Amino acid sequence: MLIFNKLFLSIYSFYYKINTDNKNYLKFRNFYRFYLFIYMLLFTSYLTFSQKNNMNEIKIGSSIPSFKLPDQNGNLFDINSVLGKKNLVIYFYPKDDSPGCTAQACSFRDHFEVFNEADALIIGISGQSVESHKEFAEKHRLSFTLLSDEGDKIRKQFGVPTNLLGLLPGRVTYIADKKAR
Repeated sequence: MLIFNKLFLSIYSFYYKINTDNKNYLKFRNFYRFYLFIYMLLFTSYLTFSQKNNMNEIKIGSSIPSFKLPDQNGNLFDINSVLGKKNLVIYFYPKDDSPGCTAQACSFRDHFEVFNEADALIIGISGQSVESHKEFAEKHRLSFTLLSDEGDKIRKQFGVPTNLLGLLPGRVTYIADKKAR
């Protein structure tokens, strides 16, 4: 019972004005009230965003959703034109020319022949513009398709998770066989 009383008194004093003569205590209490409020706000935001993103998440055995997006040359790319004909490596990346995305794209470029031998088509998708993709592909001599998903509609359709409380687009790679699974 004594422990309960001490716990109750400490929680009560945290939220209500006890020891108001002590200025350091008030500063400490107000700082931690603010800190707790921000923490709870971020935590609930994280839970909200993480639950929304997992609703459409593609899992092993799922079919590839149908979509059309412009490529780095401005041509409309229809996924249905290659479904069932080629193995697919579809990767979502956050941003052109960022260090991690450049390393990933250059790795796909460096191993392009291996993917060709496996009859696989590499498709990179991010939210940047067609012009940004064109500059990125030319700068790094990328020989595969980059699609512009401005508005992140396809990213959401695939259920690609986000990072940093939904503020940064995530990085995910999907591999599909000729059955589009």
